[in-house]
Amino acid sequence: MATVKRKGKGVRRSAASRSRAQKARMAKAKTGSAIDSVMGILPFTDEQWQRIFMAIILGGAVALAWFVASLAGIPAMAQQQIAGLASEAGFEVRRVKVTGVDRMNELKVYERALGERDRPMPLVDLAALRGELLELSWVEDARVSRQLPDTIVIDIVERTPHAVLKKPGRLVLIDRNGAELEPISQANAKGMLVISGPGASRQVSALADLLVTAPALKPQVSQAEWVGNRRWNLTFGTGQVLALPQGRDEAASALVSFARLDGVNRLLGGKVATFDMRAPERIYMRIPGRADQSLDTGSER
Repeated sequence: MATVKRKGKGVRRSAASRSRAQKARMAKAKTGSAIDSVMGILPFTDEQWQRIFMAIILGGAVALAWFVASLAGIPAMAQQQIAGLASEAGFEVRRVKVTGVDRMNELKVYERALGERDRPMPLVDLAALRGELLELSWVEDARVSRQLPDTIVIDIVERTPHAVLKKPGRLVLIDRNGAELEPISQANAKGMLVISGPGASRQVSALADLLVTAPALKPQVSQAEWVGNRRWNLTFGTGQVLALPQGRDEAASALVSFARLDGVNRLLGGKVATFDMRAPERIYMRIPGRADQSLDTGSER
């Protein structure tokens, strides 16, 4: 008996297969075109793209190697191997970028950072470097990061000069918290608030808060002496001295009262050398060559 072969089904399958292949080629072409368009829009050169892809590949290889080594219990050896691979690929410290430096000596930052020069990026201890930077007197805070492939970025937050601390035989620039920044000459200290007295550096912030209560008087205060580790004597630009009572609230109240009296009677710039407000609700005024005078300030408070 003769056998008849049916070829219709084979033709349909062949046509369907060719259709799927054509669609796959079209989809691949569209995908490639889209990727090329995106890469064309982004501001990177072919060389930069190559380095980015290399960084991604190297990062994946490093992560895999570290994972395998950790499972094997030899992370230290793996770290050295990874560091060697990174160095050979160009991932080692070649540059240091410093930002945020205004008043301090920038070279002191570079002196510490350049100790990492030529070190493979994985071996750079960012926390330790930050700790060294925080030891610098001017540095209030520091942020340290890697910028692949070869740059360490350091962002410094400087302390702000606030006043001058008078110490035996020298003057020192300090911030609002009393942290010593650097020595300063008498000429450069001109016009700045000078603070003195044992333990005064620990009271700088409290003094700043006190002076804020009398904004009209604040710019006229040229010196502040911390007396007996309990209270302040303020010296104005006129050379006159105001003795304040002990206690934060008591001192603030007395200073506000003095500001009111000065606004009415023009006390500053007059003949009185010392204003003593240590007694509650009274002010004693000392004029050279005369007996002390007193004034009841109870109605002023």
